[in-house]
Amino acid sequence: MTDHDHAPPNRRFRPLVRMTARDPREPHRVATPLELLFDLCFVVAVAQAGVRLVHAVAEGRPGHGVLGYCLVFFAIWLAWLNFTWFASAFDTDDVPYRIATFVQITGVLVLAAGVPRAFDANDFTVAVAGYVIMRVALAFQWLRAARNQTGTARQTALRYVAGLVAVQVGWVALLLVPGTVFTWGFVILAAAELAVPVLAERSERTTWHPHHIAERYGLFTIIVLGESVAAATVAVQSALDETSALGELLPIAFGGLLIVFTAYWLYFAVPVHQHLTTGVQSFVWGYGHYVVFGSAAAIGAGIEVVVEQAVHKAHISQTAAASAVTLPTALFLLMVWLIHSRRAKRGVAEHAVLPVCAVLVLAATFCGTWAVPAAGLAMAAAVAAGEVLHSRPRPAN
Repeated sequence: MTDHDHAPPNRRFRPLVRMTARDPREPHRVATPLELLFDLCFVVAVAQAGVRLVHAVAEGRPGHGVLGYCLVFFAIWLAWLNFTWFASAFDTDDVPYRIATFVQITGVLVLAAGVPRAFDANDFTVAVAGYVIMRVALAFQWLRAARNQTGTARQTALRYVAGLVAVQVGWVALLLVPGTVFTWGFVILAAAELAVPVLAERSERTTWHPHHIAERYGLFTIIVLGESVAAATVAVQSALDETSALGELLPIAFGGLLIVFTAYWLYFAVPVHQHLTTGVQSFVWGYGHYVVFGSAAAIGAGIEVVVEQAVHKAHISQTAAASAVTLPTALFLLMVWLIHSRRAKRGVAEHAVLPVCAVLVLAATFCGTWAVPAAGLAMAAAVAAGEVLHSRPRPAN
């Protein structure tokens, strides 16, 4: 293979190239415009899931809303995750690759169109159809990769194809079972989806690029946090159009922005790519982001719920509305510490910052009208404490 074959795909477009593994040590590897378009289209589905979560919680059906949100977000997240890791190893950006990626994007838009039915009527037909479209397109990508691989690398690619196709047959079959067993079937098939990469790569790991993967996850974190800002902005704007409750809405807006800004700060406090060195570490980190992404997106939905409660549109208590913000925020903090930033911490004090902050955020739930700003201030304090502790001189070896 020549160096030209490993050139970043945005240097020069070629209609058709051999899909061979890219060098994991390739310098200056960054996200491509196509990957950014992919992410932005996926946010449409994230926004739909967030809207339905808001409606369910505001109507006093939090269990139904959270369950539906977790199911839908799993499909969105897993399709994004598998494409991201595949692209890191095999991105060619030629005509077949672009078309297959566009098909995957189409699939997520179909899934997004099916989200309201899934939430309101437990009808997952459209959502599953969109999901299967995405996964079949990915199976085509792996089949193309297998054609240009040899030995164990080819076996890995073919295992991906077989696993993806088998599980998609399961998803289609799941639509035929009674609704009472759908959730259990979902759990089984979700576990099968998660097992496909583990089984496929048991003999040889694909050549993904650590820095590229870290950047891709960071960009998607920014996008879901941005979705939270957008959702909160629309909620406050809508409330102001119908009421003069400015005194109640301004603290919510301030606290919501503070939560999002500090969440960004805490996630990007330290680089993570140098820690993605083994298959086990990368799987735990990659899969753990289901909770990171899901909780980050849910923060915006929670802020919408608090706004609706403040203007007397939500049929829930003030404490219940506040928990729609504080619970996902605390979950975000704990998961970021557990899978992302913990390796860069040293000493008990540094390790305690995020877990203690999560406890304080949960306590803010009971602060009445000041619950959201109190949670934001707790996170700001965590940022300040983390920066002070991290800047201490390191002890000599």
